[in-house]
Amino acid sequence: MCHCGGVLGFAEGMLEKLELEDEVAEESESDIYMRFMKSHKCYDIVPTSSKLVVFDTTLQVKKAFFALVANGVRAAPLWETKKQSFVGMLTITDFINILHRYYKSPMVQIYELEEHKIETWRELYLQETFKPLVNISPDASLFDAVYSLIKNKIHRLPVIDPISGNALYILTHKRILKFLQLFLSEMPKPAFMKQTLEELGIGTYSNIAFIHPDTPIIKALSLFVERRVSALPVVNELGKVVDIYSKFDVINLAAEKTYNNLDITVTQALRHRSQYFEGVMKCNRLETLETIVDRIVKAEVHRLVVDDENASIVGIVSLSDILQALVLTPAGAKRKESETE
Repeated sequence: MCHCGGVLGFAEGMLEKLELEDEVAEESESDIYMRFMKSHKCYDIVPTSSKLVVFDTTLQVKKAFFALVANGVRAAPLWETKKQSFVGMLTITDFINILHRYYKSPMVQIYELEEHKIETWRELYLQETFKPLVNISPDASLFDAVYSLIKNKIHRLPVIDPISGNALYILTHKRILKFLQLFLSEMPKPAFMKQTLEELGIGTYSNIAFIHPDTPIIKALSLFVERRVSALPVVNELGKVVDIYSKFDVINLAAEKTYNNLDITVTQALRHRSQYFEGVMKCNRLETLETIVDRIVKAEVHRLVVDDENASIVGIVSLSDILQALVLTPAGAKRKESETE
């Protein structure tokens, strides 16, 4: 008795099934990073030992900024004893806002920086715009963390244990992307990784905020506040990017106690770091997303300056742009405009 027809039918059926699986595989590859993020918890990314500085809101603002510098951290959760809970974050953005708001001239000491407590500053600064602290549970997925960072346009997301109320860690775009990259080689590569920045439309290419080498620091601080950016490329008279002044560089004004003279130029302010500064990390729009991810993670920077064949600035690609493209866009989440610290 011949079973040829049955065998042939079975083989054809298997072939169709395989083709279908191939199609499904191709479709699912595009959201592989989203699925990776959904399958890992925030807890997975918390290092076994890391430094977390917490400030009480009754601490003087000035002492708090000096403590950030002394501990080499960029932000600290704020604890309010009356409420017995975390109420916010103190970041370099606060330092910039205080200097921007109260600086008069090199001859006038900034009383508010010298005397204010954190709670006074928060009352003045937040006023009607009070927002509860955005935080995340260690059991939440990394996808939720990425979504929260980008949706809320923040750079720091405290991981707080809902049971003990303890702050465990501060999650950042940088940390999440680095974690993802550890596993990239083990995962199938989505087709979009081979596409260029231009094809994918990743980055900001219009109305770029920048400064010149002779721009006074106070003007740079105004741009940080008004344009809500986290870094300002320093562009010379030929339109070439020669340096970058980031929010993080501003904390050096506290480190060197030079915040009473903000009329000095950006070049003067940046002299202190020239010995270890590796230069501005750049890319161009025709490089693939795979190349860009590799470069930004290896360089441990928060952004790449996009330049053209004449080395003139044409755009900026930030970590949030990259995470948006890798994780949120495949998930169907709409792109948000650029975020602040």
